[in-house]
Amino acid sequence: MKEGGEGGANTGTGLVFERETDLLESLSGIAGYRIEKKTKQAGAYIFFKDRLVARCFKKHEFYKYLKEEGINWKERISAQLLPDDAILVICRDTLFIIEVKYQQVAGSVDEKLQTCDFKRKQYLKLVRDLGLRVEYVYVLNDWFKQPKYKDVLEYIHSVNCHYLFNELPLKWLGLPTCELSQSS
Repeated sequence: MKEGGEGGANTGTGLVFERETDLLESLSGIAGYRIEKKTKQAGAYIFFKDRLVARCFKKHEFYKYLKEEGINWKERISAQLLPDDAILVICRDTLFIIEVKYQQVAGSVDEKLQTCDFKRKQYLKLVRDLGLRVEYVYVLNDWFKQPKYKDVLEYIHSVNCHYLFNELPLKWLGLPTCELSQSS
């Protein structure tokens, strides 16, 4: 996330985020990964070496997935939350809500970071019958390393949410990496 840096690059073991990074595009650039859309099914299917490892939903696609699973979101929460990306990692039975926050000047994002606990609990309500865990993670740029964010970052962890800087390691999500697959 450096000014003038390459956008959406990946390392083979993680996704490097910049201002306009597209998660699926970045994943498809990693050896072994393939992204597939299926007609009349929500989101994208993520394959690693031809094995389904995850599904990814952007914004409204997540609610289409819930409908496929027989869940009426209106019976669970009062208003939709629209994730930047929601990744269902199949082998972990975990739905990761990923919010990318890129900042270069002080602004409204500052207060949005304080909403993760509420949002995570709303997502838990939505998927409770599916047996899924929910992990809420911010991918932040270096702007948020300033001392004035210390309390907010501590709060994020205190409510069982997460933040990472600039990169989302595949291993952290429970997704395979090229180097892991070569050793197995």
